[in-house]
Amino acid sequence: MLVRITDAWTEVLDRRQRSNTGPYPPQVQAMLGEMVAAAVLMQSNINFEGALILQVMGDGPVKLAVVEVQSDLQLRATATLSGSVAPQASLADLVNPQGQARCVITLDPQDRRDGQQPYQGVVPLLDEQGVAMGSVAEALQFYMRQSEQLETTLVLASNEHMSAGLLIQRLPILGQGNLAGAATSTTDKEHIDETMVENYRRIATLASSLTSEELLTLDMDTVLHRLFWEEPLQQIRPKLGQPLPHFGCTCSRERVSLMIQGLGQAEAQDILAEQGAIQVGCEFCGASYRFDAVDTSQLFTSAGIQPPSSPSVQ
Repeated sequence: MLVRITDAWTEVLDRRQRSNTGPYPPQVQAMLGEMVAAAVLMQSNINFEGALILQVMGDGPVKLAVVEVQSDLQLRATATLSGSVAPQASLADLVNPQGQARCVITLDPQDRRDGQQPYQGVVPLLDEQGVAMGSVAEALQFYMRQSEQLETTLVLASNEHMSAGLLIQRLPILGQGNLAGAATSTTDKEHIDETMVENYRRIATLASSLTSEELLTLDMDTVLHRLFWEEPLQQIRPKLGQPLPHFGCTCSRERVSLMIQGLGQAEAQDILAEQGAIQVGCEFCGASYRFDAVDTSQLFTSAGIQPPSSPSVQ
C-alpha cells in the first residue's frame, strides 16, 4: 500500500503554527508526519469501523505524539513537548533517552457497546537487544511482528508539504495448502511456505531501497516501476467516491462539558475562583472553549448536581 497525504497534513501543520505554542521543531514535525502516514496505511489495511489511534509516549522532550484516523480516513494529529529539542535529534533523543518510551495502538469501535473496552496493543520502543528504536518505521515493524505476528516493511517520509508511506506486508498463508487438494504432502506445504517467505523477503528488500526523497517527489507509478519493474503488478486504485485522507477533529463543546463534569464541581469551582473562567483548548485543531461561572453552574445543574448555596447571591 502506498499513500501520499498533502492537504490534510499541511492543515495539521498550519493549525499548529497558528496556535500559541507555534510550529513544531523540524525533527518533531518529521516524526509526526511519518506517524500520520503510518496510521493511514494501517487503518486502510485493516478496514476497521472506528478510530485507529497511534500513540508514542516518551520520557524525552516529546512526551506524547498522537495520530487518530477514522474509518473514513478523517485524521488529526498532535505532539506535546516539554523542553528544548536538540538539532539533529533522533527518535531515541526525542522520546526515549531513558529507555521508557512505548508505542501504543488502540482500535476504538464506532459502535462500542456498554462495558466494551477498545482493543489496545503496547510495545516498548526497544528491540530484542534492548537498544532504542531508530525510527518510527522500525518501531511499527517491531510492533506488527510482536503484537500481530505479521511480517511488515514500512518506508516513511515527510516534509512540510507531504506525509508519505509505503507498506509491504506478508499475508497469512493459513489454508494455502488446501488450494492444492487434500493430497498435498507435508513436504509440499513446507515448500509452499518457504517460497512465500522468500517472495516476501525479496519484495521487502526492494521496498527498503526506496529513499525518502523518492517517496516524497516521485509519482506513484514511477515509484512502483522503479522498485518492482521485474515483478508482475496489479494496481488497485481507490475508486471514485471512496474516502481519501482529510483533516477533521471530533472535539466539541459537548465533549468539553462532559470533561468538566468529570473533574467534579469542587475542582471546577477552584479553577473559576483562580482564573475567573475555565478555558479549554483542543491541541488537535486549536479550537478554544470558554466556560464562565454561569456556564459551569449550568453544567452541574443539568447533570443533577445542585450548586452550593452562597450567602452573597440573593
